Amino acid sequence: MRIIRGINAYSEKLPNPVLTLGNFDGVHLGHQAIFKKVVERAKETGGTAVAFTFEPHPLKVLAPERSPLLLNTFHGKMKLIEASGIQVAICADFTREFAEQNPEDFARRVLAEKVGVKEVYVGYDYAFGKGREGSIESLKAMGAALGFAVGVVDAVLINGIVVSSSLVRDLVASGRVDEVYPYLARHYAVEGNVIHGDSRGHTLGFPTANIHTANELLPAFGVYAVRVLAGGHHMDGVASVGVRPTFGSGPVSLEAYLFNFDGNLYGKHLEISFIKRLRGEQKFPDADALVRQMHRDVEQAKEALAGMK
Repeated sequence: MRIIRGINAYSEKLPNPVLTLGNFDGVHLGHQAIFKKVVERAKETGGTAVAFTFEPHPLKVLAPERSPLLLNTFHGKMKLIEASGIQVAICADFTREFAEQNPEDFARRVLAEKVGVKEVYVGYDYAFGKGREGSIESLKAMGAALGFAVGVVDAVLINGIVVSSSLVRDLVASGRVDEVYPYLARHYAVEGNVIHGDSRGHTLGFPTANIHTANELLPAFGVYAVRVLAGGHHMDGVASVGVRPTFGSGPVSLEAYLFNFDGNLYGKHLEISFIKRLRGEQKFPDADALVRQMHRDVEQAKEALAGMK
């Protein structure tokens, strides 16, 4: 997938662009349904499947105090969008000036003139432009005047619940990671590089990889059964999210202990998929009590991972 950073970097005319607009945080089943429609129509028309998104998230610019903790890094979001079959991702630089565009100017200058879009598909609740004044109906009217068609993709419901980024955020933030899979069609994952820690895990008999991640949203403090992707290989393990209260607490950390692994991971890029929460974070009376619990955690994780999707 080709990634174009900034509207000014877009100078060519793609063949028959079929486009969707949105933030797409989480790339959940609702987003995937829209991407599927865009890809299908691009194939049918001999066109180009395009996702138009914004960086950073608009609320980080307009109302930082209300900005959610995002489910994906930019890299992670692009990887998931590419996996959906999108051919080109246009990432507009979201600034206050960009936000001041009224809906008509955005539709004319960006969609019609700059991109030359032929068809636009949006989700059922889409709004755009200054103050989110542009509605789906107004976008359809603008499209009719400017020469592009507009289609709407219905909400995706799982057991009667509308799939949304906020729903997934709430589940992850509360540690209910095993409930996320139906809404994402994958387990929730974060990515990052392995850095040097205090090596306490080695002294306890559980050498852990300390992960520095750019992901904003970590699951609730606790211990999780995880599957880790490193260098194209999957490994099972246990991960801890928290402040290590048994040793006096500290900054929030993410550490993973991988089963049957004794190699060097320093500097490696890992993707940690959270499968199931085993317990909340606890403060133990001493290191021996912690080690006994860690042995139990490993056994419970192996049971959970044996039946994972």
